[in-house]
Amino acid sequence: MPVIRILPHPEYCPEGASVKAERGTSLCEALLDNGIEIEHACELSCACTTCHVVVREGFSSLGEMDEAEEDLLDRAWGLEPTSRLSCQAIVSDQDVTIEIPKYSINHAREKH
Repeated sequence: MPVIRILPHPEYCPEGASVKAERGTSLCEALLDNGIEIEHACELSCACTTCHVVVREGFSSLGEMDEAEEDLLDRAWGLEPTSRLSCQAIVSDQDVTIEIPKYSINHAREKH
C-alpha cells in the first residue's frame, strides 16, 4: 500500500504526517480519511482549487491530469509545475510526498 508523506503545514499537520492509501484513492480522500482536514469546498467534484497540493516526489506515478483539472489549476494560489488538485490526483502503487500550500482562494474560509 503506497504511503503519502505530507510535509509540515502550520494548520493541517504542523509536524507533517505519513498516511497509507489504497491504490485508486485520491490524495484528498486519503488525507481526509486520516484526519488531515484539507480544504475541499466543492466536495471533491473538481470545481474549485481549495484542495491544491504541490507534489514534491512521485508526481509521475499519479493518475493523468484531465483538461478540467488543468484549467482550474490556473487559478490556484502558488501554482508550480507539479501542482495537482488533490481530489483528482489518484494514487497508484508508488509513494508520494506532497506539500499543502499556505493559502488557497477560499475567501469564505479566510473570513473575507
